[in-house]
Amino acid sequence: MSTLIFKNVHVVNEGNIEVNDVLIKNNHFEKVAPTIDVKEKAVEIDGTGMHLMPGLIDDQVHFREPGLTHKASIYTEAKAAVAGGVTSFMEMPNVKPPTLTHALLEEKYLIGQHHSVANYSFFMGVSNDNIEEALKINRHKKRGVWPENIYGFKYR
Repeated sequence: MSTLIFKNVHVVNEGNIEVNDVLIKNNHFEKVAPTIDVKEKAVEIDGTGMHLMPGLIDDQVHFREPGLTHKASIYTEAKAAVAGGVTSFMEMPNVKPPTLTHALLEEKYLIGQHHSVANYSFFMGVSNDNIEEALKINRHKKRGVWPENIYGFKYR
């Protein structure tokens, strides 16, 4: 894959802004330091005067897939999210049919795996008719019913 290096960019992280170089290899952050020299071929971007910030997390999106893809799909909405700086999302279960079973939740994860360009997570909804299903959630997987699903992202 490719190697990319941002030179002299203002890195915004954990409440600080520091001018650094940022090395990215194979789409993963490899190193952040005041000066980085690479021996291999790399695409170099002059970041002077620019800011590099972490991606945002949107913990309540409504993407409409399955069942309402004439309005939006996981692909189109994840693509729009990334364009706006949101790199991770958590999607609510208000689709057709509503995500009220583990089987439907797993189907959503398969759609995300094949179509999302962002990190993704999905919630399973709870109603008067699916309490037993909701109680079967494996908390070790950290995905399922709001608000338990805080850290259940699948990373791209």
